[in-house]
Amino acid sequence: MTDTLLQALVTYGAALMFVTAFLSCLAIPIPMSLVMLTGGALAATGDLSFTLVWALTLLGALLGDQAGYFLGRRGKGRLEAYANATYKRYQLWRKAQNHLDKWGITGVFFSRWLVSPLGPYVNFAAGAASMRWAFFTASGVMGEIIWVTFYVGLGFVFADNLPLATAYAQESLRTLGAFMVMIAATVVILNIAKRRRAVLS
Repeated sequence: MTDTLLQALVTYGAALMFVTAFLSCLAIPIPMSLVMLTGGALAATGDLSFTLVWALTLLGALLGDQAGYFLGRRGKGRLEAYANATYKRYQLWRKAQNHLDKWGITGVFFSRWLVSPLGPYVNFAAGAASMRWAFFTASGVMGEIIWVTFYVGLGFVFADNLPLATAYAQESLRTLGAFMVMIAATVVILNIAKRRRAVLS
């Protein structure tokens, strides 16, 4: 798989990064983290331009998010039928809905990088729930910047040892995710306390 991916990236360059990022955000099963690590590694060796790899991957992801959102918004019934067709898709669909119910717009941000397997289904669910497009987009852009920069940058730094980069990525994202969840929870608690003080006063 890695050799095939490497050859494809050498042949088609950053354009392939754009296509794979776009499709991955529409729930097409593509190992996007590996694609980005490999693209970053090829940028480190000079085979690809780091700026072009980063920019086209980010653009593909952002456009894929938008496509998923509007598919959910305009084809909710068909989308639910598609999600219910297999147990795995049904589970992801339900998890995405629960994720948005729990976290709201912040959930879109987290689904770009912390729980990225849910990302495509969060796109669909956000559209189906008629989440405000501007909020969805702003949260998605911030999350995708973290996702793309992290993986492409990691591939660039660990160009000689991608397995190590993969292990490091998993551990780092868990740590960063826990930290950001703590921050989000703290903000929520402070807001609740503020509202209660306002009511009592």
